[in-house]
Amino acid sequence: MASDVLVVIGMGGMGQAVMRRSGAGRKILLADFNEDLLETVHAAALGEGYDVVSQQVDVSSRQSVAALAATARELGAVTGVVHTAGLSPVQAPVEAIWKVDLFGVAVVLEEFEKVIAPGGAGVVISSMSAYMAGGQVPADVLASLATVPADDLLLIPFVAGIDHPGHAYSVAKRANQVRVQTASLRWGARGARVNSISPGVISTPMGQQELSGESGSQMRAMIEASGTKRLGTAFDIANATAFLLSQDASFMTGADLLVDGGAVAAVDTGQRSQVAG
Repeated sequence: MASDVLVVIGMGGMGQAVMRRSGAGRKILLADFNEDLLETVHAAALGEGYDVVSQQVDVSSRQSVAALAATARELGAVTGVVHTAGLSPVQAPVEAIWKVDLFGVAVVLEEFEKVIAPGGAGVVISSMSAYMAGGQVPADVLASLATVPADDLLLIPFVAGIDHPGHAYSVAKRANQVRVQTASLRWGARGARVNSISPGVISTPMGQQELSGESGSQMRAMIEASGTKRLGTAFDIANATAFLLSQDASFMTGADLLVDGGAVAAVDTGQRSQVAG
């Protein structure tokens, strides 16, 4: 019997939670740039009874992503692709953020469009920051970010003019959302769906790094002002991902699901109150 293949790119906290939440009964292809981390997660997954293989990937290289997509197709029907890999502002300079968070996502969408099976679904992890600074991208730039071929993304003048990692991250994550919108039409032609998720502050190693960084106090204030008043967990995102991969979400494609505990709502409400005052 042909395998039903789930591809999980990025073996951080979210990627591991997605594997555990959605991987049972499927052939799972795990991918990450960090080979030591990949080997550790692979071994743990095997020990937990998952049917798993792994392959190192550099999402900033089209050749590497294409090779990963080819492996996935060889394993069986690629019915799920979840892209969680990314770099945060405290982890990397602007150039690396563009290559991984912007170009990397675009290339994954393009290469896995070629192998996704009818009835399959993809999920890209964006960020709630896309609703904040990333929402200030001019309309003409946003149109370019949504539609130009991935190989031309880093040539957009607006992108080249940004030199702050936090701003680059927000713009890249906003671009992820509109790239997914555009890709949804091409994936739809193959009988497949693709959506994005914008997490809030999640208690993963990356999230904890951000809380310890220069934006930490602002992030804590947003959490305190939110409706839930708590950090998110990796399984909050894994549960949302499971929904978008499932037939329960069969009428959803090209959409972004904001899973942030109400942080953006609190910010937006505060801004409206200031304007009204």
